[in-house]
Amino acid sequence: MGGSAPRRDHRLPVETTSFVDRRGELAVGRELLARARLVTLTGPGGVGKTRLATRIAAGARRAFPDGVRMVHLSGLDDPALVPLAAADALDLYDHSARPPLRALVEQVRDRRLLLLIDNCEHLLPACAELAAALLHGTTGVRILATSRHRLGLTEEHLLDVRPLPVPDPDGDLSAPEGYPALALFADRAAAVVPGFRLTAANRASVARLCRRLDGLPLAIELAAVRMRVLDVTQLLDRLDDRYRLLSGGSPAALPRHQTLRAAVDWSHELCTGREQLVWARLSVLAGSFDLETAEAVCADGTSWPAEGRGESGFLADRDGWVGGNRPEGLRAEPPAGSRGAAPGGAEGAAPPEDGTRRGGGGEEPPATTPRLHPDEVLDAVTGLIDKSVLSREDGPDGIRYRLLDTLRHYGLDRLRRQPGEEPAARRRQRDWMLRRAAACERAWFGPGQREIVARLRADQDNLRTALDFSLTAPDERLAGLRLAGTLWFYWHACGAPREGRYWLDRALAANPEPTRERARGLWIAGLLAAATHDLTEGIARARDAHALARDLGDEAEAAHAEYVIGVITLFLNDLPTALRHFEASVARGPVPGQHLSLHGLDQVELACALGFLGEAERAVEVCERARRMCERHGEEWVHSYVLRMLALARTVQRDWRRAEDHARHALRLKLAVHDVTGIALTLDLLARIATETGDHERAAVLLGAADRTWAGIDRDRWGSKALNSTRQDSETSAREALPRPDYQRAYERGAGLGLTETVDYAVHEGRQPQRPTTARKPNGRPRPAHPTTGVRLTASATGVRLTRRENEVAELVAQGLANQQIADRLVIARRTAEGHVERILGKLGFSNRSQIAAWVAAQR
Repeated sequence: MGGSAPRRDHRLPVETTSFVDRRGELAVGRELLARARLVTLTGPGGVGKTRLATRIAAGARRAFPDGVRMVHLSGLDDPALVPLAAADALDLYDHSARPPLRALVEQVRDRRLLLLIDNCEHLLPACAELAAALLHGTTGVRILATSRHRLGLTEEHLLDVRPLPVPDPDGDLSAPEGYPALALFADRAAAVVPGFRLTAANRASVARLCRRLDGLPLAIELAAVRMRVLDVTQLLDRLDDRYRLLSGGSPAALPRHQTLRAAVDWSHELCTGREQLVWARLSVLAGSFDLETAEAVCADGTSWPAEGRGESGFLADRDGWVGGNRPEGLRAEPPAGSRGAAPGGAEGAAPPEDGTRRGGGGEEPPATTPRLHPDEVLDAVTGLIDKSVLSREDGPDGIRYRLLDTLRHYGLDRLRRQPGEEPAARRRQRDWMLRRAAACERAWFGPGQREIVARLRADQDNLRTALDFSLTAPDERLAGLRLAGTLWFYWHACGAPREGRYWLDRALAANPEPTRERARGLWIAGLLAAATHDLTEGIARARDAHALARDLGDEAEAAHAEYVIGVITLFLNDLPTALRHFEASVARGPVPGQHLSLHGLDQVELACALGFLGEAERAVEVCERARRMCERHGEEWVHSYVLRMLALARTVQRDWRRAEDHARHALRLKLAVHDVTGIALTLDLLARIATETGDHERAAVLLGAADRTWAGIDRDRWGSKALNSTRQDSETSAREALPRPDYQRAYERGAGLGLTETVDYAVHEGRQPQRPTTARKPNGRPRPAHPTTGVRLTASATGVRLTRRENEVAELVAQGLANQQIADRLVIARRTAEGHVERILGKLGFSNRSQIAAWVAAQR
């Protein structure tokens, strides 16, 4: 079991502000990318490397049929995770036992794609190794990197990204539009002072200001924000004063790398004391974060030790655990009014709120740190957004925030000047991640799985940061093991067995003591080893876990370990032993503290063993009981595996209609939780059903789609004889039934589908349509059937009125756009686009997108 992987968006980011003219660098970058396979944009921090790289990549999209993807490294500090981050960006779900980098290269060897690797400078050796492996192991992959330093490979071509050119303030300024630095300042100033524009009266001052800032885009943007309270002349005067302090009297003597530091220092000074403190504490967060996380990390008295097993998720009395009720929600809020002493803070009066507090230029921080209440964090976050220190972006569950990498490192430097503040903030961050993970685990066997996986995906960088802190800081190692163990469902069900195994191995090595946390960590490590086909290691870990749990008297962890032992026994094809094992587990029923997901999987594996042994009727009975349990709880992930097992059992009985219905239903649920491995397995099954029912063209399409999906997991289908023989039988039948060109055309159609389109085809197309009523156009002639599907429009469809937005979506569907492309075109969320398509299908009484296209054509 396992393999669902709801992804973060690794496509190119949407631009939310205008892009200043860099036509020269854009042209050079595109030319370099056309003739070189590795292009690195180098330059100082704040110069605009990432923005320029995304523009170059966007302009090259058409040259890469397999896409353009972006690897975000700013929130990653561990070089061992770089290949996993790249695989994540490429939507690869490798479950083989191969080393991660080798597996990555193998999976993309036949693809033509562009990989943008952003912020390489702090992970140069790992990035160089990744780039070298891709360059030497593939022919169609090109790499665009951004870094303050070159990667050092012989194949590397460099593009030096320089600051924006600035005109002579005392020269001819009659054509300011020719200078992007001035245009950038004017654009950002107009955002905070509506109506601001460059005039003859202010051009010289703006030019002088931009020159003082060395044309660095980030410094210019930070300065422009101050136009809320200062005019250009005042801005320039104050900036000159700041530079004289840093350069011993001459602002012209300031080196470029100090120019940005000075601009950030100045922005820091103009923040209130509370904003400065929040900025510093937020710097321990990697990637994006939501407001609850900001409050938990920044407010004093919000450090929550995971007390006992309920808080760590071991015996929580909640839905998803035997013996309790569902929690009200996933939000684990800080205690109202919590003002307990911070681990590293001290009582102290709040600083002045007039923005006059000075802290830059190497000044010593105050002896005491002001205390922050959660309510004050929101005000500080609002202020930091207004000052362009924090950026705001949409997340899967609401608004999220992000510190630009340069500003995050600045804040971290400030935090480290205050004794005890950094470890205290990191401890609060880790405790919050543990609390959130435990809440998600408690709710996992329930209706909120889609939201849970989306939230944890968004928090991935911060989960990594919390784990790394726990496993490297003194006296924190047990909490690291607890967090890694609490995330078992994330590692296993969400397609991250490699990373989960990495963290569990580290955590177990750091915690050799015989604890309940270790018992849990051992069986999870065993499960993840099995998921990556290291069965010998997996069974050894699971048996160690079982023995330790028995010694500790922990029935729940013993039951969890027993599941892993049984499933590996099944993987090893010892069917009689596996059958006896799971018959005993299911007959015993769940023990107190056992997670219902694992109890449900006990039943799935029992049905699997029964099906393989030909006992289809018993397998159906087991699945129906498990199905009712999943439906009672609104669960989808285990439910999808139950349905697939039902489909398998029905194929044993040769009940192809019910087998197909179960498989289609399973696919819908698997797509909902993005279970890519489960989708691949179910596509193979549907291809077999299609050949058995004589629908050979559909079988060929499904084989192409299945092979494309498996290419991101394991091309060899884990070397499984059963899986490969089933696939080979389906291909042989389809090839024998179809002319060679027809088979190839259908296969290539399936291989060209994206994941959502694959499931859409598998679920909706291939059904026997009801006999439609022949609809007539106003002139009395019958409406033509769609040239591909042969489906005529029903009378009900012709009388339906769609909303304006639904008509827009229908037009884009007719143009052949996928849901993500529709979302991009209309600037809406993908889920919103999917909802529109579903409503259109429902209103028109259709079952697939081809019918929508036919309907649109008929309306013209």
